[in-house]
Formats: sequence, structure tokens, C-alpha cells
Amino acid sequence: MTQYKVVIVGASGAVGQEILNVMEEKNFPVGELKLCATSRSAGKEMFFKGQSYTVEETTPASFDGMDIALFAGGAASQEFGPLAAEKGVVVIDNSSHFRLDPAVPLVVPEVNPEDVKMHQGIIANPNCSTIIMVVPLKAIYDAAGVKRVVVSTYQAVSGAGAEGIDELTEHARAALDGREVVPVKFQYQIAFNLIPHIDVFQEMDYTKEEWKMVKETRKIMHDDNLAITATTVRVPVYRSHAESINVETERKITAGQAREVLGQFPGVIVEDDPVNKKYPMPLFTSGRDEVFVGRVREDNTLANGLNMWVVSDQLRKGAATNAVQIAELVIKYGCLGKR
Repeated sequence: MTQYKVVIVGASGAVGQEILNVMEEKNFPVGELKLCATSRSAGKEMFFKGQSYTVEETTPASFDGMDIALFAGGAASQEFGPLAAEKGVVVIDNSSHFRLDPAVPLVVPEVNPEDVKMHQGIIANPNCSTIIMVVPLKAIYDAAGVKRVVVSTYQAVSGAGAEGIDELTEHARAALDGREVVPVKFQYQIAFNLIPHIDVFQEMDYTKEEWKMVKETRKIMHDDNLAITATTVRVPVYRSHAESINVETERKITAGQAREVLGQFPGVIVEDDPVNKKYPMPLFTSGRDEVFVGRVREDNTLANGLNMWVVSDQLRKGAATNAVQIAELVIKYGCLGKR
């Protein structure tokens, strides 16, 4: 089997560590591995397939002779992504920097795998909430067409990084102990609370996170006319995002038909048995790569409407797994080093 030279930028962060886990689980054909991060994390020891690696500070030389660069997100993408691509390395980027660039494919392998072939050195990984939505949405889109989507998200604190996880723990302890709760990462106390505010507010008082779901979904689906409106909410859950998705379809599709097409779609697991109280929940989807769908029912206010409850691990399918799947497609389609 051909093996490849891989560099992971931001390897010491939550997404970087998950990329390593996913690559090991998938037995990704790594011949040479380089782990990079900021100077603050340089020197840290990490493990891959039982072998120890020392994290290096990211520099232009980090990409010399490499085949694939997986960027876990952050400022390094903008600084080093184009430089790596100029060196003939295929960049798979988890940051938001390149997602809406017309020259950069935005890829979810179950939805638009062929777009990988159009890369000019950089391929963007979509926002985690967008990925989780478009996988089941594509199944419905192909079966009945989609006119309009209304989505509300319930996003775990790990989506805000290690600081978000730590802050939920600290806030919960402080609140239970009767101590003052001091928000740092989030705008307000996150324990025992919901915050309808993720990222900065932009036009029409929608947040940047909400506009990501609108604009990225249209790009991935190749449908600029797709009507989407989103409300994104941070919830006191450690891991796995949940989404309530209302879809107005072009043609009538029953709840039963929707469950059938969803169950046949790659990467989707239908968990929908109301009688036995079976439905997806973050507690049971964390650490999994699939997108779980339940509470599938027809909209009682629309002739062609469906409701779905969707849950997936945003660090896995919403970031690391999707990135590694893109790398697998690059190899499958033979478009390494395409410029």
C-alpha cells in the first residue's frame, strides 16, 4: 500500500488530537508524520499507533516534502495554508478562512465528494453544524427536493475548545457551591443555562455561526436558491451538537419514506422509535462518526414539510472525521499535489 507524508497543524488541540485518533482507527496510510502547533505547544509529546512524536513549532519548512497537511483550525490556516499549497501539499483546512472562497472546494464526502477534484491546493472543511445538517438534508434533497430549511442548533461547549469544556465544569461547580460564577469564554454563565449567541452578530442581527449554516450549505449543495434560516444556541453539554431541522420539500414525502431514504444514506443512522423512547442524544453519540436522526415526522402546518432531530459528535464528524475522509478522497481520486 502506498503511504503518504502527513503534517497536522494544531495537533495538540482538541480537533488535532481527534484527527490523530481517527487516522489511527481508519488505518490511514501514513508513511511519515509530522505534528506541528504554536510555539507554546512545541515540545509536547503525543502518540500515534504507539509511537511517540514531539510537537514542533509550525514554520514554512514544516511542509517541505509533505503530501497532505491537515489544519485543525485557527490563525495558522491563513498564515501557512497558501504557503503549503504552493509547495505542492494538499491542504485540508478546518478554519473558516477559505470556506466561501469560490476557488476552494467546501466538501462533505457523503454529499459532494466529486468537488475534491476541483481543488487548487486547498480544500475546506465546513463548519461543524453545517456538516451535521447537510448529511441528512442531502438524503431528503435527493428524494423530494428542498425549498426551505429552518434549523435551530443546540451546540456543545467543546465546540468552543478546551476553554469551553473547562468553563462549563467550573461554572457548574461554582453554581452548586454557591460561589460567584465568572464568565470568561462565554458571554454568560453556561452551566444550567442556554446562550442564544455563538460568534459575533452580523447583518440582520444573525450571528456569524448562523450565516455560516446558510452560506456554506448553499455552496455544498450547489443551490444558491435554497432558503435557509438558522438560530444557533450554546447549551451546557460537553460534546455532540444537536439540531432541530424543519424542511419544506418540493414534492411530498411521508415520514416513513423519509426514514427509509435516511436509513439508506451513507453516514446516517436512523434512531426513531417514539413508543420505546428511542431518539438520538448527545450522551450516546459522542465518540461516534455517524450522524444520528430521529423524531422524523410530518409538519402539521405544511403540505410538504418534515421535522427531524439530528445529533452528531462535532469533534468527530463535525471536524476531524470529515477532514480525514476528505484526505481519503484526495488519495482515491488521485489528485494529490494538483495545483
